[in-house]
Amino acid sequence: MNTDTSESTQDCIFDKIISREIPKSILYEDEYTLAFLDIAPNSLGHTLVIPKKHVTNIFDVDPETLSHTMETVRKIAPAVRDSVGAHGVHINSNHGAEAGQVVFHLHFHIIPRHTRGNYEFWPKVEVSEEQAKETAQKIRKLLNN
Repeated sequence: MNTDTSESTQDCIFDKIISREIPKSILYEDEYTLAFLDIAPNSLGHTLVIPKKHVTNIFDVDPETLSHTMETVRKIAPAVRDSVGAHGVHINSNHGAEAGQVVFHLHFHIIPRHTRGNYEFWPKVEVSEEQAKETAQKIRKLLNN
């Protein structure tokens, strides 16, 4: 199932940041990735990490690009946390419009957290044991194809 709702790379704001068409507070850059401060932060130090290669989300990223991107997330998360005296970070990424993805270029948020109280965790839904069992079976079947 393809969930690609991406704009062309010439219209993608993150591609414009990579090419320096749009100025940004770039924190880190290597051959494969770029990290910069979010323009609408959830907390001070809120950072985005993106691959330089344009991929829409987790559904179309190749393993090498994902590996490089996650290595950058792992590398800079402690610096983001420590720079603002936080106690932890929330690492988030939305994949598809229904999941809240707004910019259709793979990206990971590193959001410093000082206390658990200032973050609303995901709501819970009731799932019966039978529903969980059926869903697990469907997932396993798709993984084995």
